Amino acid sequence: MKRTFLNHEKALLTTMVQADNPARIKELIDKSVPEGAEAFGMQFEKMKPEHRKSEVYKELFTYTDKPIYVTNYLTFENENKTYDELAEEMLELAECGATLCDIMGDYYDKQPDELAKDEGAIKKQMELIEKLHKKGVEVLLSSHVLKFIPAERVLEIAKEHERRGADICKIVTGADTMEEQIENLRIVNLLKENLNIPFLFLSSGECQILRRIGGELGCSMYLCVHEHDEFATDVQPLLKNVKAIRDNM
Repeated sequence: MKRTFLNHEKALLTTMVQADNPARIKELIDKSVPEGAEAFGMQFEKMKPEHRKSEVYKELFTYTDKPIYVTNYLTFENENKTYDELAEEMLELAECGATLCDIMGDYYDKQPDELAKDEGAIKKQMELIEKLHKKGVEVLLSSHVLKFIPAERVLEIAKEHERRGADICKIVTGADTMEEQIENLRIVNLLKENLNIPFLFLSSGECQILRRIGGELGCSMYLCVHEHDEFATDVQPLLKNVKAIRDNM
């Protein structure tokens, strides 16, 4: 059966298994499967350089039969690399068996809200997405805004992700007050009514209820962790807690 992040009846419980070596990633997979993990996310910018090679990727992608979501963000670990180099590495991950490739929305044109404005950069993004599709993988465009923004701007970013050819849209905003959190809940419904592709809408800040119930409102997946170790993202909830919420809702 083809692995996919699309067309699931329930929001996928995607467990992020972040580590700097493949042995730890396998350990986290082994611990997460009994807890109900339905997909896995591997952030390869975290991996030590000696493990960034095709044989390691293939070994990890065949270690589980669950769909695999991969990132290669322009973080400090990749700060000396060009966007073309990051793109080539993402194409390598696709060739090795990744299911879903996460491309930052400001590839080739760094912007505060992670959405490229330069037409030349947008064209290169769309060409990269086409190349990835030809390799048989799904593509997620992501914009990590990390602050509260109006509904109109969220929808504008989402529709642009869709226009550029993404299979899934991911936007991370913020909420530090109950009013902002309530507005973010409304925005989920707005995206559900106006977007023609699946989406993942998340929030940073003090109010993070979206990360726990977003899948019941319209988001296509949850991002969670087995445990909060040194590599895990603090705001991502525990898999066992999110599964309990989803099962009971």
